Amino acid sequence: MRPNDRETVDARPPGENDEPSEPPRTAPSWRTIEPPREGELLVVVGPTASGKTDLAIRLAERFGGEIINADSVQIYRSYDVGSGKPTAEERARVPHHLVDIADPLVPLDAQTFAELGERTIEDVKRRGHVPIVCGGTYLWIKSLVYGLAPAPPADPAIRARHAAIAEAEGRAALHAMLAAVDPESAARLAPNDLVRVSRALEIHELSGKPQSQWFAEHGFREKRHDARLVGVAWPRETLDERIRARIRRWIDAGWLDEVRALLDAGHAAARPMGSVGYKQVRAHLEGELPREELEDTIVRATRVFARRQRTWLRDEPVLYVTLDA
Repeated sequence: MRPNDRETVDARPPGENDEPSEPPRTAPSWRTIEPPREGELLVVVGPTASGKTDLAIRLAERFGGEIINADSVQIYRSYDVGSGKPTAEERARVPHHLVDIADPLVPLDAQTFAELGERTIEDVKRRGHVPIVCGGTYLWIKSLVYGLAPAPPADPAIRARHAAIAEAEGRAALHAMLAAVDPESAARLAPNDLVRVSRALEIHELSGKPQSQWFAEHGFREKRHDARLVGVAWPRETLDERIRARIRRWIDAGWLDEVRALLDAGHAAARPMGSVGYKQVRAHLEGELPREELEDTIVRATRVFARRQRTWLRDEPVLYVTLDA
């Protein structure tokens, strides 16, 4: 695996010109997936709305497994409708772990997830069951498989100062600050990517060493698990249709009411409130986005996210399968 996803020292979103991988137009049935070998970790990956949960449940039922969530929104309590969490019926079919366990107002990073995931894997194995990791937050999956570079922990004061600079001078100003001390990271990160730009600056301020150097020294050489990646194959146009259909279901299921209640409860600054979909619903509720534009805006943002997920998987040995009956 290579670096990818949302946060911490080694988050590196793909560039705008990167071409995402496209699953094969013809793929074998999910039934052809063999049980994991001794010491092998089965990991279900793929873009949002591709059916990761469906595949993971089928594999868990077939192999005597339990599912370990690797989605950085599903792990938080109260973010239910728009996160794609497994339903009560799905959780009744197969045990699910690391869902609804974290306080949304207390950010949970990749390192913490890796520690929780490692303990959960061992617990599942002790029960004589097969651990199956499932999710689309690839930095978290990578942190579980390889571990993260031992960079300095987050500093709330530094992050608040960076946010104030971005608010007063624009995000490009913060990106320019990063370019002055870590040009390699600056070239990798978009100027508008406030979270990752701030994190890269934070690491340099705390350690005196560029984020790119932390990553180069770590190199993700310390593999902890022999991971086998599997995912569901969909033509891109079909995945786009699935994305729109799911967003409509979520809106019809009360997504706007959920976000309104979360904002009323003080969740405006919660990390999951900034995730794809929740961010757009919040903008609508705060008068920044007309209701008639909401669905299309979420669809566009979700398609961009799905494209990035495909790009992150471009060089990975993913076995893509179909979900036949």
